[in-house]
Amino acid sequence: MELFWILLFSSVYPLTGGQGVYAPANAQIVHSGEACNVKDDNISERIYTIKEGDTLVLQCIVKGHPRPQVRWTKTAGSASDKFQEKPIFNETLRIESIKRIKGGRYYCKADNGVGVAAIKSIRVDVQYLDVPVLTVHQTISDVRGSYYQEKTVFLRCTVNSNPPARFIWKRENMLIEQSKDNGVDIYEPLYTQGETKVLKLKNLRPRDFANYTCQVSVRNVCNIEDKSITFRLTNATSPPMVRLSVNDTVVVDPGQDVLLTCEVTAGFPPPTVVWSLYPRSLPLSAQVRGPTLILRAVTLDDAGVYNCTAVNNVGNPARKVVNLVVRTMSNLTFQITPDSNKDSETIQMGRDLKLSCHVDATPQDKVNYTWYKNGAPVFNSESLILLRSDPDMAPGTSSLEIVDMKFRDLATYSCVANFPGSRVPELRVDVNISQNSVSPPVLSVPPGGQVVSVREGGNVELVCLVVDGKPRPPILWSRAEKDLLMPSGTATMETPDGRLRLKNVSRDMMGAYRCQTAPYNGLNIKRRELQVQLNVQFPPILDPVFQDARWRNSQMVTLRCNILRSNPPRLTDIRWFRNGDFVRMPTADLKEMPELKFKLEPTNNGSYECRVSNNAGTSTCTFNVSAQPYNAEFYFDTPNPVRILKGNNYSYNLQWTQKDPEATDRIIGYWINVRKNKQNVLWKQIDLKGKEPEQGVLISHTISDLKIPLSYEVRLSPITTYSTGDFVSRIIQYSEPYTYPRPSDHVCGFENERICGFSQDRSDIFDWTRQNHLTRNPKRSANTGPETDRSGSKEGYYMYIETSSPRVQGDKARLLSPLFNVSSVRGPKGSGRVPYCVSFYYHMKGKHIGTLNVLLRVRSIASVDSVVWMKSGHQGPEWRKAFFDISPSGPFQIVFEGIRGAGFEGDIAIDDVSITIGRCKQENTVASAGKTVLIGGSHTLPVASWLTFGLSCIVSLLYR
Repeated sequence: MELFWILLFSSVYPLTGGQGVYAPANAQIVHSGEACNVKDDNISERIYTIKEGDTLVLQCIVKGHPRPQVRWTKTAGSASDKFQEKPIFNETLRIESIKRIKGGRYYCKADNGVGVAAIKSIRVDVQYLDVPVLTVHQTISDVRGSYYQEKTVFLRCTVNSNPPARFIWKRENMLIEQSKDNGVDIYEPLYTQGETKVLKLKNLRPRDFANYTCQVSVRNVCNIEDKSITFRLTNATSPPMVRLSVNDTVVVDPGQDVLLTCEVTAGFPPPTVVWSLYPRSLPLSAQVRGPTLILRAVTLDDAGVYNCTAVNNVGNPARKVVNLVVRTMSNLTFQITPDSNKDSETIQMGRDLKLSCHVDATPQDKVNYTWYKNGAPVFNSESLILLRSDPDMAPGTSSLEIVDMKFRDLATYSCVANFPGSRVPELRVDVNISQNSVSPPVLSVPPGGQVVSVREGGNVELVCLVVDGKPRPPILWSRAEKDLLMPSGTATMETPDGRLRLKNVSRDMMGAYRCQTAPYNGLNIKRRELQVQLNVQFPPILDPVFQDARWRNSQMVTLRCNILRSNPPRLTDIRWFRNGDFVRMPTADLKEMPELKFKLEPTNNGSYECRVSNNAGTSTCTFNVSAQPYNAEFYFDTPNPVRILKGNNYSYNLQWTQKDPEATDRIIGYWINVRKNKQNVLWKQIDLKGKEPEQGVLISHTISDLKIPLSYEVRLSPITTYSTGDFVSRIIQYSEPYTYPRPSDHVCGFENERICGFSQDRSDIFDWTRQNHLTRNPKRSANTGPETDRSGSKEGYYMYIETSSPRVQGDKARLLSPLFNVSSVRGPKGSGRVPYCVSFYYHMKGKHIGTLNVLLRVRSIASVDSVVWMKSGHQGPEWRKAFFDISPSGPFQIVFEGIRGAGFEGDIAIDDVSITIGRCKQENTVASAGKTVLIGGSHTLPVASWLTFGLSCIVSLLYR
C-alpha cells in the first residue's frame, strides 16, 4: 500500500506542482590554498596538511534549492563538540598566515530551510618545527668506595613539532652512533613534554669535551627545513646559582623607589638573568639593567610576586622570588558591642561593653592600633582590657573591653591605626559613649515608598532611613531573591544615607530589594531590615514586530497585532496608520487583540503600523502590505549551464523558480537585466505567454552572445498585472563545460576533484573515495581493489569504497549523480518519456565483496528510489562494463550504492560513468582497455519493475 501511494504521488506530480526542484542542502569541502597534502585516513576523514605561516583556503561547495547559506565553525580537537571560535558566514574560509593553534576540525554547515542542514568536516593539520632546546645535566657518583668518581653528563634535546621530529646527534661534525661508541647512550625518556632525545655521556673522557649539535628534522614535509642547536661542553660547565640583594619579602610605602638585584654567583656558560611578575607582565615603568630590576615611585598596582630566573641551559634554572608589598590603609570602622552574655542591645551600668576598631590594610598584620580615652592613652587595667587582635572579630581587629561599666567610663574613645615608621597617613575614629549617645537603630521606609514605580530606561531612588538610634549605621542593600546580584554586579551595595540610586533601569532589575543596618559604625546587635519593591514599567511587547505580508489585489486582508506582555497591563490607546496617516475606524476595544480588515487595492498598498500604548509608552507592529510578487529564486545547480557558441561567445542557461507564485497577482513575465562593470548589456522583458509559474518548477531562459571568459551580473524581477517585484541578482561566469554529459565525450572518469558534479549522499554511513594508484594508502588491505583505473593508467582516478575498520558489514556508501531535468527534453514521437542509457565500469575483487547497487532516484513530492542494476560477490580481478536503459518520469539522479561485505577484503570501485540520451547500443565485444570484460544488458529486480509499471498504468487510467 505504501508503494501504491508513492507511485500515485509520483504520477500526479507534474499536475500538482509539489516541491519540484526544492531540495535540501548538500555540501562538499574543497581546498584551493597552499596545502602540502590532502588525504583521507582510515576512517574516511579528510585531512588537510598545511605549513604554519601559509594561507588556508577552504571552500564549501553547496547544492540545494533555494541557495543554501554557509556557516563555518571549528572545534579545538577531534572529540570536542563545543565550537571554540566565532562562526564565519561565507562559502570560502580564508586564514592568512595560519598558526598551529588554528589546527583542528573545521565544519561547513549548509542550510536552506528545506529538510535537514548538510554538515561536512575536514581536519586541518598544521605542520611546524621549532628550534630545539638543548639542556645539560650532570651527576657524580662514587664507584668502588673512594678510589675514584664517575661523572655522567646528559644532553637533553627537546623540540615542538608536527609531525614528530627525527633527532640526529653530532660531536663536532661527526655523527654519533650508539653502536660504534660504548661511552654513549641515546634514548627517549618517559613523561616529558614535547619530543625529547637524550644523549648520555658515561664516565666522561677527555674527547667528550667538545661541541655537541642536536639536529631535528621532519623529513622536509611541507618543505620545512631542518633545525639545529649547538652546545660546547667543557670541564668548567656548571649550572647557575643566584642570590638576592633583599629579603624574600619587601614592604615599602607608595612613591618609594625599589631596587631588586639578582646576583649570579656561579654558572658556565655565563647565565642570562630574566625578571618577571607573576601572573602578569612587568609594570610599564619598570627598568631592567642586567641582573637589577628598578621600580620608580611604586604604586599599589606594582605590588606582587617578582621572579628572578637565571638560565644557561645547564642543570635546572636558578630561581629566586621577591614578594613586593606596598603599604595601604583605608576604611577604618568601629563597632559597639553591648554585653553579649546578657543579650543586651543598650548600654547599661554594671555590665560589660566592647569597642572594636578595624582597618583594611596591607600588610594587615603590621597595623598598630592605639586607643585613647578623652585624648589620653589607654593602658591595660582591671576595668579596661586591650586586645591587639580580637579572636571574636574579623582578623586584624583591635578591641577595648570595658568591664563592669561605671559612670567614670562614660567618655569619648578614640582608635588610631597606623604603620610604625611609615609615611602612610594614620587613620582615626572617635566613639562617644554616654547614656544618651548610644541607642538601637530604627529603620523606616517613607510613606508610599514600599512600592516604587519607574519607566524602563529611567532613574529611580529607593529609600530606607534610620529614623532613630545612635550612632546611625550605614545601610546595606541587596536583592531579596536568592542568587540575584545588585545592578553593580556585587551581592551588596552600601549607602551611608540609606538612599539607593539606580540609573537606566531595565525590566530585569524589577523585584524586591532588602535594606539592612550594617554591623559596623554603630551597635553590633541584631540587624534591622525592611524591603522595598521596585516596579519597572515598560511599553507593550508585540508580535510581530515586522511582517512582510503579500496578497492578491481585491482580496480581504486581516492584520493582527498580538500583545504578549505589558506593564502596566492596562492599555491606554490602540491606533492604526497607513504610510504614516491615521486610519479612521470604530473605536478599538482595549481588551481585545488589535485587528485591521480591509480589501487590498492598488491604492492602499504600503506600510501599516499598529501603535499600542500604555502608561509606560508605545510599541508598534509593522506590516509591509502589498500585492508585489515575491522574489525569484535563482537555481544554481544546473548541471551544465554554459554552451560554447561560434567565435569567442558563449550562452548561459539561466534557471530559477518563483517563490510562492500564488500569493499575489498572476505573474505574466520577468524583467531581466544583464550588466558588466555596472553597464547594461541586456535589458528586456521575458514573456511567459500565459503560462503561470508553479511552485518548485524551474523556469529557463538562455542568455546569448556573452564573451569568453567574462563574468556578468544578472538581475531578475517578476512582473504582475499591477506591479513589479524587487530585483535579485547573481553572478554568472564562464567555465569550461563539464566533460559529462556531452554528446562528443560523455564519460566521467573522475579525473578532477569536481568529479563531474557527483556528490556524496549525506544520509548514508560513509563516503566514496576518489583515488588512483599513486594516492592509495600504503597500508591498504591486500587482495582487493584495482591496481589502475579502467584504462590501465596508474595516474587515472576512479571512485571506490574502503571497507577496512571501522566499517562493519552492511554499512552503505552512496554516490549521487547530478540532477537531470527531463522536463526540458522531449521523448520520441508518441512517447511521453525520454530514454537514457546508463553505462559504467566496475571492479569487485576480494573474498569479502558485498553488493553494488545502482538506483534510479526520481525527484517528486517524495523521492522514489528503485534498484535498476545490482551485483554481489567476487567478480574477478578485471574491470567489467555494465549498461542499461532507463525512462524516468521526472527529474532524476543515478545513485551508486556500495554495501560493505563480511570483511575488509571487499573494496568496490567504479569508473568511466556515462549517462546519455537515447537507448544503449548493444555491445558484444570485449573492450580493448586492459583486461576489461563487457557485460551487456541490465540486471534488475523483475517483480519491482513489473509492479512499478503496472501500478503506474492503473494510476494513469484512473486519472484520465
